[in-house]
Amino acid sequence: MIKAAGVGFHPTESKGYGDYVTAVDRESEEVVVRILSSVFPGLAILAEETGGSLPERGWVVDPLDGTTNFSRGFPMVGVSVALLEGGEPVVGAVHAPFLGFTFTASVGEGAHDQTGRRLQLGDPEPRQAVVATGFPFKTPDEIPRLVGTVERVLRRVEDLRRPGAASLDLAFTAAGVFDGFFELGLKVWDIAAGALLVTEAGGLVSDWEGREGLPKNGNIVAAPARVHAALLEATRGG
Repeated sequence: MIKAAGVGFHPTESKGYGDYVTAVDRESEEVVVRILSSVFPGLAILAEETGGSLPERGWVVDPLDGTTNFSRGFPMVGVSVALLEGGEPVVGAVHAPFLGFTFTASVGEGAHDQTGRRLQLGDPEPRQAVVATGFPFKTPDEIPRLVGTVERVLRRVEDLRRPGAASLDLAFTAAGVFDGFFELGLKVWDIAAGALLVTEAGGLVSDWEGREGLPKNGNIVAAPARVHAALLEATRGG
């Protein structure tokens, strides 16, 4: 549905400060939910636009991650679907419709791209790392915390990127395009599939305090071991 809509400007509705939705968000979610409900009847589904409760066992869906990008014709847009068991992702997929990438993972089976290539992270020196982040535009009170963290990160790594779609930031970290990712205040549908991609590619995922697993507070650090340690130094304020 997203690919059919095409890259270009699309009208938006505001759900709140800096938070937008388009008709394509809703259409994409309807298609994904319909397929999941048909193939896996009875499993709970938490989707961004229609809502629901966070399932211990069930699907979490972001039908269009990067709505602002999409509405402005910037092709960094993803669709993210993950299955949670016990609150942790066990199957996940992130699709980038305008870029032609699809990344999939399942626990113990590794992470792969659309060609079937298995993703395997290296362990670069932090000073040679290019990492990604995002800004907490929905929670302006967190901006000073993020700005201070960005300054500390930039003293530890080579460079920083801000593409604007967390699911793709995580997928590209798993693929080695980025060497790490950190952000504040994300939702489970933003990060569940991407977090699994990173761990199945050999990386670490934690919250900003270093507690491993899918961050329930949405404050995420994802990277191979040495870069993860350097990012944690920064997120902890060190």
